[in-house]
Amino acid sequence: MSKRESILAALDLTLRTGLPAAVRRNEVLPERVPAEGLVILRDGDPGEPDVTLNPRAEFYSHRVEIEAYVPRDADGGGEAALDALLGSIGAALKADPSLSGLAENLIPSAPETGALAIEGGAPVLNARLVVTVEYLVSDPLAG
Repeated sequence: MSKRESILAALDLTLRTGLPAAVRRNEVLPERVPAEGLVILRDGDPGEPDVTLNPRAEFYSHRVEIEAYVPRDADGGGEAALDALLGSIGAALKADPSLSGLAENLIPSAPETGALAIEGGAPVLNARLVVTVEYLVSDPLAG
C-alpha cells in the first residue's frame, strides 16, 4: 500500500473510531442523513510536492476534505448538533496528529457551514473543512 493510501486509511479509521456519526469515504451524499449525523472523507488533492535531493524525497501538503452533515431538527434547528459533530472531528484529529507516525502533521481549517435541500429527503445542515496532511515520501506511487 502506498504511503498516501496508508495515510488516508488511517485518517478514515481515526474518524470511524472517534466519532458518534456514520463515516464513509468518497461516497455520494445519500437521500437520508442518519439522526447521529454523517461524515464523508474525500481523498482530496496531494498538490505539488516540495522536492529535496540526495536522497530524493517529496514533501506533500495533501488537502483532504471532510464533509459533515446533520439533519435539521423539528424546529428547523440543528446547529448545536453540527457544532458538536465538528467538535468531535477536531478532538479525533488532535488525538493522533501524526496518524501513528505516518504523517508529519494534520492541520484542520475552519469549517464552511451551510444548509442543503436534498431531493426526496429532509433538509440538512452541513460543514466542509479541509485537513492538510503533511508527509514525506521517497516515491509518490509506492510505499
